[in-house]
Amino acid sequence: MTNRAPLKQRIHAGEILIGVNVPITSTQSQLETILGKDDYAFVWIDSQHAPLNEERLVEFCQMAEAMGVHVQLRIKHTRFTYLIGNILDLGPTGVEVPQVEQESSVLEAVDNFHYPQQGVRSWGGSARWGLKDHPDPADYMAWWNNTGVLWIQIESIHAVSNARRLAKPGVDCLSWGPMDLSLNRQRYPDHPFQTDDDCVRYTLHQLEGTDVKLMYRNYTADLRNKYIDMGATVLLETPKP
Repeated sequence: MTNRAPLKQRIHAGEILIGVNVPITSTQSQLETILGKDDYAFVWIDSQHAPLNEERLVEFCQMAEAMGVHVQLRIKHTRFTYLIGNILDLGPTGVEVPQVEQESSVLEAVDNFHYPQQGVRSWGGSARWGLKDHPDPADYMAWWNNTGVLWIQIESIHAVSNARRLAKPGVDCLSWGPMDLSLNRQRYPDHPFQTDDDCVRYTLHQLEGTDVKLMYRNYTADLRNKYIDMGATVLLETPKP
């Protein structure tokens, strides 16, 4: 992983990328075991539905950085977009914002994710990813803006219907929340989108002509080809047994 291009560049190049969900409590040996089971391009950790200890997040990200492994963190709530800069100061290489429906949420996420003049993220934080290799502030800010990965998670019919408006410049992926989307679809039994696949196809159609890719939670490797054939290029799985 250490000799490959940054994940952001690989995403925009349309490379098929498989990530894996790992516990933030993983030790180095446990993480090495998980990563050794497949050619994973990144690891994903969750704070929306799991406890988040900031000191442990710093330790985990430092361990992953030493291994050359990209860390994507899902933040706790849609409204926490104002905290994205603070969260990134603890070491993740990217964030995922859950349950996004409004353009304003995307714009705030983009602003707080990027340094000036692309955004408004404040300068500071000794635990930031890549800082030792880019100690000059101007160099680091330019490097980060071209390296950090921002996902916007869509989990409702409304979000699917407005996916094009959520795919703002500065967003790398629209990420999929199949469970919450399934629950939301039940509220609209007469909606034209009757299945998850209907929603995926419509979203991919809206992303045509943009630089934003679709990240799908396929969970198990046997479903990879289905969603790759549909047009998803970034996938997220649970570790193989």
